[in-house]
This record gives sequence, C-alpha cells and structure tokens, in this order.
Amino acid sequence: MDRGKFPPRLALAAFALLGLACGALAQSSAFTPSFWDPNRRLVRPDTSAIHLIRFLTADDYPPFNFTLPDGTLTGFNVDLARAVCEELQIPCTVQARRWDTLVSSLDDNMGDALIASLAVNAKSRAQMDFTAPYFVLPGRFAIRTGKPPAAAATPEKMGASKVGVVAGSAHEAWLKAFFPMLDLKPFDSADAAHAALIKGNVDALFGDAVSLGVWMNGSESIGCCSYFGGPFLDSAYFGEGIAIGVRKNDAALRRAFDYGLARVAERGIYAELYLKYFPIGAF
Repeated sequence: MDRGKFPPRLALAAFALLGLACGALAQSSAFTPSFWDPNRRLVRPDTSAIHLIRFLTADDYPPFNFTLPDGTLTGFNVDLARAVCEELQIPCTVQARRWDTLVSSLDDNMGDALIASLAVNAKSRAQMDFTAPYFVLPGRFAIRTGKPPAAAATPEKMGASKVGVVAGSAHEAWLKAFFPMLDLKPFDSADAAHAALIKGNVDALFGDAVSLGVWMNGSESIGCCSYFGGPFLDSAYFGEGIAIGVRKNDAALRRAFDYGLARVAERGIYAELYLKYFPIGAF
C-alpha cells in the first residue's frame, strides 16, 4: 500500500491541474490550490441514512496526520475530515491505526472511510472507491536561496546543471525522461540530498514539493533554500493524487464526501487548512 506522494499528468506543466481553478489568499504569498470548479452548482445529496462517520487514518505522516506530544491526533487530513463532517452536519470520529492495517480495517468494518494520504492508483482503486482528489503533490526543484542554476527551470535553460535526487525514485525517472541533459547526482536518502544542497555540492535538488517544503520550513534547512520553477505534475510518474477512500459501491458516502469537500473549499476553509499546514506552500 502506497502513500500518496505524487500528482496528475501534465508533463513539464507549471501548474495547470487540467484546468482546475486555483487561487491565493490575499493575506498570504503562498499559492493556494483548489481542485473544485467554482462555477459548478452544488446539490446536497441525501445523507439521511448516514448517522455517524468513522474515519481511519495513520499518525506518522506529518503534516498530513500525526500525533502531538500530548497524544492529540492532528494534521491536514484530520482537520479536513472534521471540517467535512461539520459541513455535512454528521457526527464523526477520527481514529489512528497502523499504516499497514488501514485497508483491512476498512474491509472489516472497523471504519467507514480512509483519509490517510493513500495514493490513488490502479491497486488502491481495486480495493476501494475514492472521492475526487483533494490534494496532489507536485515535483519541484529546490535551490540555495538567491543562487538559481539557470534563468528558468526548463530543460534548455538548466542544461547540464548538477541536480540531486533520491536514487531509484519516481523523481529521478522523471528527470531522466524530461531533463535528459542534467548532470544527475543520485543520493541514497532525502537527508543526504538535503545536505548536499546546503553544502553546495549540487546546484539544485528535485523531489516531492511537500516534503521539500516541510524541510525548508524546518530548522534542519537552516533557512538555506527555496523553490525554483515548477510545480511539475505528471500522473505517469507521480500518481493521481490523494482522495478519501470508502468501501466498494458505497456511493452514498462517496457522494456526501464529494459534496462536503467542495463546500469546504467554497467557504474558504480548505485554503485556511492548507496555509496552516503548508505555510510556504507546495505550488
């Protein structure tokens, strides 16, 4: 079972999201994505048969879902689940379980829905049904602040720049396909790649935008770095995004979630949660 680490296909597209609307909060410089058509008329589905929603998640994948020192379960997924329940006016619980038991727990009726950054792909679609995506995770370059390796993040401009990437990752494969002239420097881990960028051993680093953002916003980066170019979206390499999963053929609950997610976005709550947990953004 894979966590949702990567996004929908638009090769070398710097954020089009297949025409999905995007916006930004006036008070913030972080770009706030939206995955819902603002012109679509929302019709509330019949939820009279739904009396309680039991969400399942994990607690080891910050900033999406994690446990605070006092034991409180929190994170973007957790807050979003609660916001959807409030919009639907249906009581809900959010329970953390071990990552490798989530799908079996749903199958065994120990919960009604998964909101745990589970990757939407052919394997997971065979196990459950999903709402429309509420998040994708683009690939992006990071550079030492103020030291871009080129005028723009394009294959032509970046040329043979020295770029770090995690060995064997989807991001490495994507760079080989679309930036073939780069001098790639594969590393065994993200930590090693981060260290190489801080020390100036590479001109740039390419990886999952959210993970890069969390690192750059933390103390370990010592304020070294910033995004450069992108974001880049490609479902063939990065997957289809993140959505809420329900048991097969539970159309009533899936439709309720799709409505709730769209309403949460329409009311600006999604943007607030995004900026709370991703303060320097991913897009």
